[in-house]
Amino acid sequence: MIRDDFFSVTPELVDLSRLCETQGKIDKDLYSKYDVKRGLRDINGKGVLAGLTEISEICSSKIVNGEPKPCDGKLYYRGVDVEDIVRGFIHDDRFGFEEVVYLLMFGKLPTKEQYSQINRILATYRNLPHYFTRDVILKAPSKDMMNALARCVLTLYSYDPNADDTWLPNVLRQCLELIAIFPVVSVYSYQAYIHYHMGQSLIIHSPQPLLSTAENILYMLRPDSKYTKLEAKLLDMSLVLHAEHGGGNNSSFTTHVVTSSGTDTYSAIAAALGSLKGPKHGGANIKVVKMFEDMERNISDFTDEDAVRNYLTKLLHGEAFDRAGLIYGMGHAVYSISDPRARVFKGFVEKLSEEKGRQKEFQLYSMVERLAPEVIAKERRIYKGVSANVDFYSGFVYSMLDLPQKLFTPIFAIARIAGWSAHRMEELVNSGKIIRPAYLNVHDRVEYKDIIDR
Repeated sequence: MIRDDFFSVTPELVDLSRLCETQGKIDKDLYSKYDVKRGLRDINGKGVLAGLTEISEICSSKIVNGEPKPCDGKLYYRGVDVEDIVRGFIHDDRFGFEEVVYLLMFGKLPTKEQYSQINRILATYRNLPHYFTRDVILKAPSKDMMNALARCVLTLYSYDPNADDTWLPNVLRQCLELIAIFPVVSVYSYQAYIHYHMGQSLIIHSPQPLLSTAENILYMLRPDSKYTKLEAKLLDMSLVLHAEHGGGNNSSFTTHVVTSSGTDTYSAIAAALGSLKGPKHGGANIKVVKMFEDMERNISDFTDEDAVRNYLTKLLHGEAFDRAGLIYGMGHAVYSISDPRARVFKGFVEKLSEEKGRQKEFQLYSMVERLAPEVIAKERRIYKGVSANVDFYSGFVYSMLDLPQKLFTPIFAIARIAGWSAHRMEELVNSGKIIRPAYLNVHDRVEYKDIIDR
């Protein structure tokens, strides 16, 4: 039995934590002195080169007269422009996420037969192990869906008789199974949460083999299982745009680091989930939605540019919303002029806002997208341009789809598991040394003293 105070922070721990804070504080000037790239990024935000990949590429600049110049951002999956991929499946009136799964995992766009094959494989794997829903998801519901997702992934290790086998066909099987069941586990975990913690009816819909990943999410989540074609298409596009992003993002890099140790697939993916759960990575779109909710409460006229500009200035001064001094959804570590994912999203978001009768909110988003770079340039010293990132519109899309905020980050994970799986396979194929970066110690050496002399 757990003690009543087991999870309590005692005054004693508060005092001890002050030691951690004072003793662990490193002078920021030392990073410049020793030329250490804090956060593995230079002063311009460019990432330190830590590896090679063939999975995806981010392009935010081009060489002009021998010098790099910012350009409209581009994102490539296995060398194919993501915007071309989107245009392709929209033109053919089909779903794109499964095609992207095949492309990322196997290195080429699928033929019609291969597209059918990947859909069939994923449909086969969507059913959870016998009694898993009852024994794992429903018996231990969590208030945090990312925690529930990670716990389910780790528990699957116990169900897999070949969990530790890193033979490529076995790892491929594990990865495809995880890609297939992430939507099921995420939605079921949410249904368990609202039933046991919120007192609502427990509704469990089985995934349908003939539906796409996006369709199944909406089918399983909604009590009546109904959704419009546009809703499913836009959710599918969101999965496509979130599926992968360059290998250097925190969770994909985590996948490489953990995989390089030789550990099992479930541990590697659980580690990536832990990374994505962080609000600086996967939770940013929730912040965007909440920021706009606060904006709408504090601005009486959404069309008043001066009022919106004044609110954005207050955000940067730490005088509005969460006092963090940030305009959420604006700026990116790599992109400066534009994020291609936000660019693709915007046109389709406008269509959905019309279907949902939320055109005024869309106009507000568009105004903030236009005004925020001006306000940031005026109020802050910046080293590169600032533009809307994918989180700026994705949270608005999810709210229009009536997706609960509890599922915003799991939706990100449902998409990014495709990229994580590709990176795990790539690390295993090129298996070499364990990834072990160096840290420079800057503490003075101290002589040992006997305890009675301290």
